[in-house]
Amino acid sequence: MKISLALLAAALLALPAQPGRAALDRAAILTLSASVLRIEAPRERGGLSLGSGVAVGDGLVVTNCHVIRGGQAIHVLRGGVRWPAEARAGDFARDLCLLAVPGLRAPVVPLGHADSLAIGQQVSALGYTGGARLQRSAGEVVELHRHDGGHVIQSSNRFSSGASGGGLFDEQGLLVGILTFRLPGGDAHYFAAPVEWVRQMLDLGAPMPPQPPLAQAQPYWQQAASAQPRFLQAAVLLRDARWSDLAGLAREWLRQSADDAEPWHLLGQALARLDLPQEARAALECSLYLAPSHVAVRSSLDRLRAHTSTAPAPSRMAPPCPPESR
Repeated sequence: MKISLALLAAALLALPAQPGRAALDRAAILTLSASVLRIEAPRERGGLSLGSGVAVGDGLVVTNCHVIRGGQAIHVLRGGVRWPAEARAGDFARDLCLLAVPGLRAPVVPLGHADSLAIGQQVSALGYTGGARLQRSAGEVVELHRHDGGHVIQSSNRFSSGASGGGLFDEQGLLVGILTFRLPGGDAHYFAAPVEWVRQMLDLGAPMPPQPPLAQAQPYWQQAASAQPRFLQAAVLLRDARWSDLAGLAREWLRQSADDAEPWHLLGQALARLDLPQEARAALECSLYLAPSHVAVRSSLDRLRAHTSTAPAPSRMAPPCPPESR
């Protein structure tokens, strides 16, 4: 059966701050809010596309390309002031567009590094929920997915509509990602483009790959299911509890990327659900060997070890990974 991904454009659903959960205090959020802007793009056939953007340079705002796709004009708004904008650079496959906004008065956010994030690390999301009011969501990093030379950030920061192009920030207030899309039906299926992709766009001297017209642009997460990255295909199988299919996808993934901890983790989860605890443990040990700080893998492995053996895995040697996946 063909896998179908019904991925919705990202936005930010406001959540009340929970004690011990907010990555940033109110003062830091207030400071960053001046750099997260509302985007409006009137459509050719009527209606208005609403989204968010982040000030990343002098007169430069980054947003998702799908926010401005099909728009007759682009406007950036802050505090009741409206600035006209135009697309200066775009990487449509990654769903990131850089807007030039002459005269914009907004502080530039400091850039962090998505590659340095850790699973379980607290992050804060800021965006215009419903296109109306800037709000935040506290959460944590769930997974870092290798894709196109970077790590797409999956987090538990809940968002629903209107905050596409908003910012994901670490505990120091550094921009680490751009809110982009979510996978409906999951508890923590919220995805952000890594800030490393933004850095590449800001290097305006670097050649951009050939791009289709903006109206025809389609990002990687809106492609047909078979053309999407494996981590998105796996997310659907995981969400739908299709364990045999997930195990098959993970094994295929490992034949090309045996040094990636993620497919080992997915294989371990699938095999555990298929009541193959020894095989699941071996896969999870490979994942933990490659990503020693992955808290979710360690937790799953600890539970399996308790049921299969009390002996811990070797700490300085790679475990005996399945030969067909090497």
